[in-house]
Amino acid sequence: MNGSGDGETTLPITTGISPGKLTGRKIVKVWWPLAASWMLMALELPALSAVMTRMENPQIHLAAWGGVIFPICLIVESPIIMLLAASTALSKDWASFRIIRRFMFISSAVITVVHILIAFTPLYYFVVGTLIGAPQEVIEPARPGLMFMTVWSAAIAYRRLNQGLLIRSGHSRSVGVGTMIRLSTDVAILVSGLLAGGIPGATLAGLAVGCGVVAEAVYTGFRVRPVLRDELRQAEVVKPPLDIRMFLVFYIPLALTSVLNLLIQPLGSAALSRMPEALTSLALWSVVGGFVFILRSFGMAFNEVVVALLENGQSYYQLRRFGMILAAVVTVALVMVSATPVGVFWFRTVSGLSMELAQLAQKAVWFALPMPAMTVIISFYQGILVSNRRTKGITESMAIFLLFAIVLLGFGIAVQKWMGLYVGWIAFSVGVIVQVVWLWFRTQPARSAFRAEVEAA
Repeated sequence: MNGSGDGETTLPITTGISPGKLTGRKIVKVWWPLAASWMLMALELPALSAVMTRMENPQIHLAAWGGVIFPICLIVESPIIMLLAASTALSKDWASFRIIRRFMFISSAVITVVHILIAFTPLYYFVVGTLIGAPQEVIEPARPGLMFMTVWSAAIAYRRLNQGLLIRSGHSRSVGVGTMIRLSTDVAILVSGLLAGGIPGATLAGLAVGCGVVAEAVYTGFRVRPVLRDELRQAEVVKPPLDIRMFLVFYIPLALTSVLNLLIQPLGSAALSRMPEALTSLALWSVVGGFVFILRSFGMAFNEVVVALLENGQSYYQLRRFGMILAAVVTVALVMVSATPVGVFWFRTVSGLSMELAQLAQKAVWFALPMPAMTVIISFYQGILVSNRRTKGITESMAIFLLFAIVLLGFGIAVQKWMGLYVGWIAFSVGVIVQVVWLWFRTQPARSAFRAEVEAA
């Protein structure tokens, strides 16, 4: 089903997935390589934290990474983060892929220049010192790591473009292999730097992550070559053909969504910097976030699955059932970990925090309890909207999320009563709940049509 509305285009989606009745087994077959890839990616943050806590001045360098380097990199890359969804949906023939690829190269060049201006010029001190308001002891340690991350956004853009085509063509396992290469590169550099000594923690983190994404991009570029040569070039020409205007009408709302989504990271850092116990909050921000993201990763993989497999009412109900089970599983897993000694083991032994910081981190996880389940539901609803070319609803939902999160963060700054780490996760959790409500509203026409189709069958 592919509706039109709000001035959006109607381009039917076809995929490289074998046709036929959609079953739970087929969903799992498409989902698990993507979930494995997201989970491996999620392990990157705990790996970084585990190494930095075992180096000199761990609290400062954790804050430099989680409060400065990573948020800045996320907001710089935000315009290209949805290339994965766009490529999965639109790379149906060679001409369409070339249009998306041209956009990728141009946008990558622009955001790389922006990154260079922030990392290598006096603009850095304005962004980090004034806008983010990072503690003074964090500003200089963060800069070398940010410099090493210069190629990060361009490498991710190239990788996501090609991964979308691989998913669309039924080669989703290659995405997991690429992530394994990325994580292996990260770990090799992190361990080497830890053993060698002399490299500050935040600098080592930037070097490792920058090299990791480049290694993954190189592998993905080689892996996609036979797909381009043997499958895409031989694919039937799409009618009507995709042009740049149609692509931008489809992509701009997605890009705005990712900008709004990733904007919350630097805004969160800026808010935490202005609340009680700023240095501790910033240090634990990425540690707790990395832990929660491991469980959120299973839901984030669900977005491309819905885009690839949603064809009719029968597939809608199969995907919805899978999503409900997945949401329940990740929520139970988070409760079990955070309510038992396993949580202390993770933060104390794996992450390398002191007992005091580990207990603060475990407490903060409770405020993030809705996040994994809400991520599954958001991916499901967003997949429906992408499949129906109603991407403006996704942008609206992110704007609402951002609005509620900013209001709650601002309240925390105003009252100066609670630790910023806790206020930050409460703001995020409330924001995603409201976001889900809006997406539920915006997907009502599509869901009603699917129900009517099944009832009429």
